[in-house]
Amino acid sequence: MAYCGRSLDSPCTLALLIGFQFAFVLYFSLGGFRGLVSVLVHTTEPEFDYSRPHDVYTNLSHLGVPPPPPPRNILSPFLWPVGPVSVHLSSPLSLEEIRQRNPLVLPGGRYRPPDCEPRHHTAIVVPYRNRQSHLRALLYHLHPFLQRQQIHYSIYIVQQWGNSTFNRAKLLNVGVREALRDEDWSCIFLHDVDLLPENDHNTYTCHKQFPTHLSVAMDKFRYRLPYSQYFGGVSAVTPDQYMKMNGFPNQYWGWGGEDDDIAARVRLSGMKIVRPPVAIGHYKMIKHKGDRGNEQNPRRFDLLKRTRLNWRSDGLNSLTYELLSKELEPLYTNLTVNIGEDPHLALGRAPIPVKATTPAHRRKDERWAIQSCPHGGSKQTVKMRQHI
Repeated sequence: MAYCGRSLDSPCTLALLIGFQFAFVLYFSLGGFRGLVSVLVHTTEPEFDYSRPHDVYTNLSHLGVPPPPPPRNILSPFLWPVGPVSVHLSSPLSLEEIRQRNPLVLPGGRYRPPDCEPRHHTAIVVPYRNRQSHLRALLYHLHPFLQRQQIHYSIYIVQQWGNSTFNRAKLLNVGVREALRDEDWSCIFLHDVDLLPENDHNTYTCHKQFPTHLSVAMDKFRYRLPYSQYFGGVSAVTPDQYMKMNGFPNQYWGWGGEDDDIAARVRLSGMKIVRPPVAIGHYKMIKHKGDRGNEQNPRRFDLLKRTRLNWRSDGLNSLTYELLSKELEPLYTNLTVNIGEDPHLALGRAPIPVKATTPAHRRKDERWAIQSCPHGGSKQTVKMRQHI
């Protein structure tokens, strides 16, 4: 009988060599250590049946105010996730009908779980101009989606004033700054108005260390990630992550380029992009034609070449804008802002004046808010002063 002891005879040595060779081939055929672990412990990606989605308002009736109210120190659970939800893109309801279906949503599009203390506090920032039907579809879909996750949230619609070329990234900068003046949000979602989530396991919360890209599987791209550094559609950052990357670029006027610039900022600031599983990060895009005033940016590739040089000087620390109005609508907070216009437009065109804003922690600011008249009737806009 042969034993594998200190002095190995030839049959034992041959068996060991064959065993090591088999383990070596198995290790690399499974993609390294992570693949080997997934086989041994049977870890798999979650599976969902998107052919049988639930209505997005499923279980929302459970979110009532219980009598009597329990102590507020009870942490919120994740409430009845249903998985895939149906997305209705045709004939969205009116804003009043959507409000009636979401009675717990407060003015400004705010929601806080009535029977527990929320674990997460999320501001959803949506850059916007002239997309009324898309906005109604987003509000109809997103409010019940978020309420079922038992998070404290508010939706900010950042509307670009005037007819100048659209600047998505600069509007996001404005939305983040104004949202953080309202509350100490722990998470900020950057959300295109034409994207609707299809799975409520896709939680609207932030990763503690790194920026998160949520829309990893859009129907526009056949539910695949178009390229590894794609950061468009829906993403999320904490305030600290946002500050670390100096916010977003302000120089991208028109369509394209700003998403890749933001992804580069993530890397240049020493962070990385994290994503949910593809089976969870499903989004449906509302089909639409190209927007007037949001044509392709001819300078986008030149700007991207200079991201490494410019990201520390172009962003939050160079942001200028004028807040024209702040309106607490029943389903969202509307911010109308003047962000100026593309300085590279044809010569001879009169520029739009913009009021410079200094960093939030160093100034007093005049804020606009909507308040009801004392004896009912219409709303009126009033100025509010406070330290910001």
